[in-house]
Amino acid sequence: MGLAHVVGFPRIGAQRELTFAMEAFWQGELAQAGLQDVGQRLRAQHWQLQADAGLDLVTVGDFAWYDHVLGTLALLGALPTRYQLDAAQLDLPAYYAMARGDCQQPAMEMSNWFDTNYHFLVPEWTPDVRFDGGVDWLFEEVAEAQALGHRSKVVLLGPLSLLYLGKAKGGLTHPLALLPQAVAAYRKVLARLREQGVTLVQMDEPILALELAQPWLEAFAPVYGELSEIAPPLLLSTYFDEVSVHLDLLRTLPVAGVHLDGVRGVAQLQAFANHWPLDKVLSVGIVDGRNIWRCDLDAALAVLKPLQEKLGERLWLASSCSLLHVPVDLGHESKLDAELKSWLAFAVQKLDEIVTLKQALAAYTDQVASKFAAARAALAVKRQSPRIRNALVQKRLQQVSAGDATRHSTFSTRNAVQQARWNLPAFPTTTTGSFPQTAQICHMHAAYRRGDIAHLDYLESMRDEIRLVVQQQEQLGLDVLVHGEPERNDMVEYFGEQLWGYGLTVNGWVQRDGACCIKPPFIYGDVYRPEAMTVGWSQFAQSLTSKPMKGMLTGPVTMLQWSFVRDDQPHATTALQIALALRDEVGDLEKAGIGMIQIDEPAFRAGLPLKANDWKNYLNWAVHAFKISVAGAKDETQIHMHMGYSAVNDILPWIAAMDADVITIDTSGEEMALLEKAQQEIPAQRLWINPDCGLKTRTWPQTQQALGQMVQAARLLRQAQG
Repeated sequence: MGLAHVVGFPRIGAQRELTFAMEAFWQGELAQAGLQDVGQRLRAQHWQLQADAGLDLVTVGDFAWYDHVLGTLALLGALPTRYQLDAAQLDLPAYYAMARGDCQQPAMEMSNWFDTNYHFLVPEWTPDVRFDGGVDWLFEEVAEAQALGHRSKVVLLGPLSLLYLGKAKGGLTHPLALLPQAVAAYRKVLARLREQGVTLVQMDEPILALELAQPWLEAFAPVYGELSEIAPPLLLSTYFDEVSVHLDLLRTLPVAGVHLDGVRGVAQLQAFANHWPLDKVLSVGIVDGRNIWRCDLDAALAVLKPLQEKLGERLWLASSCSLLHVPVDLGHESKLDAELKSWLAFAVQKLDEIVTLKQALAAYTDQVASKFAAARAALAVKRQSPRIRNALVQKRLQQVSAGDATRHSTFSTRNAVQQARWNLPAFPTTTTGSFPQTAQICHMHAAYRRGDIAHLDYLESMRDEIRLVVQQQEQLGLDVLVHGEPERNDMVEYFGEQLWGYGLTVNGWVQRDGACCIKPPFIYGDVYRPEAMTVGWSQFAQSLTSKPMKGMLTGPVTMLQWSFVRDDQPHATTALQIALALRDEVGDLEKAGIGMIQIDEPAFRAGLPLKANDWKNYLNWAVHAFKISVAGAKDETQIHMHMGYSAVNDILPWIAAMDADVITIDTSGEEMALLEKAQQEIPAQRLWINPDCGLKTRTWPQTQQALGQMVQAARLLRQAQG
């Protein structure tokens, strides 16, 4: 049987050790040597977990002090030139200055890592960028693994994906103009790895899952021809979608093998096996690296056996993609319901699933029989569990009609009614929801969870925070206020705690970006709202002011995309269930006198499928879900839609089709004339002035300064408009 490995492993640690160490370093509470010690210990632990599980190769190079794309730039010496840094002498303070910004230069831009919830730092390609070598961190990690006696595989982000993911600036005509310099830098790295005794390098080229222009495709053969001359054997890795259109290209590349996503692209596997060269391995990612559900071992084995008949030892087994996107270890979930827990697998458990499938293919029947039986039993319970299906939800789904997604009146009619009700000035000012989540708020949350304070005391402490936020907004002169969301731990988890069909973990942390970890809830069954979720907080806040108070809800698409989603029905169906629950919440907010309601959809753009041919289907059901959630609102109720974190040029017509009364789009990180383009699709009166995102992570001085400047800008615009 071939080898077992993973494309990558989470780097934060089961208890977020890396995150806490980074924060302590940034605050001056931990020296650089102390942070480096934490990283070294985590790498050793993660390699040992892989070895103990029975993997044939441990993965080296998947660790990053912040982000693996920035780490690749530091390795190659291709840092953004505006920082004027010597990559070979780079230390962690300078590295973090690029990631987080400093008083001299703003931070690098972040963007979604394909259609995952992870955000990477976007390379900046300028004519003067240099690929002349950088830090030795990767080579030091290889030496660490070797010293510990591990048989390892090094992973690198491939040169074509690295260039593709960046942005051409400063007059550079196209990222491919930098390809010769990039290939030369990669050759030096690969040659040095070979000198270190590395016997396999996994080159990640996830852009193959996209619809690539011909110049990018034509570059693969010459690039890998040059790299293979000097490199250890190369395993070219693709994931996140099927790549069968590139079968002829991949089978002829001068590499030792190719890794395919066998979860999202299971239909492609047999075609590859049927035409695979005798001198290449085919690594199949058969265990899902994107979701937390337990692997159906019987189904996976049924997929693998025909492949083994064709490939024999040339068939390798792996995770579909890096396990970066799932929590570390289910073993730390001591409070999770036992039945729900039996349906799940985190990164550590997925290691065991990969090895179990390898042993099954090798006919080690006695060793795997109990594991197959346990998986079979757990999945049988899941399929039959009354917790999965809710009769009320199913009946309501059947009753949904096209009219349920249509507001009572057209926008022009609603707009007139709303203008008369609110009488707001031109360019109204507001914020997008959250205010600083101070240490005091975090302390009260933790004390309440531990049971150290009574419910009424907790309630009053949150009301004190709301009073402060309302007072501050009135003093700053904002036109429409928010309650600040002090009671919310997370914009998705908060609602997941109150909706049936959602499960929550205690330690199910995943890395959203270099500085932030999130604990996504998981959707295991039909979603149902048993009672109001936000009405009390919004109603209290409105009682403190005569100005309009917005109710704040997380939209159905973001509730879906930022959760681990059930795998037994289409995402469109689950989104519709969430939308119906939110529709009820909108109705209750209306009844409580809240006349403005904001629906946050920051994940709307990120949910787009990787291939443009699949966009229309997604956009149809995503827009439909949003409209279902708000269409029951009365004409005088103003629906706001906020979409942050996204470049949305290519989906503006779909945003307009959502038929919100006010649209908020984040343009702060985009170098584009988005406002002019937006006005071509969206009536100008629906565009307000507000921050690009929530203020949860800001300090109060930062918040006061930023909002004060924003209010002043609105006044200047009004003066210019007369």
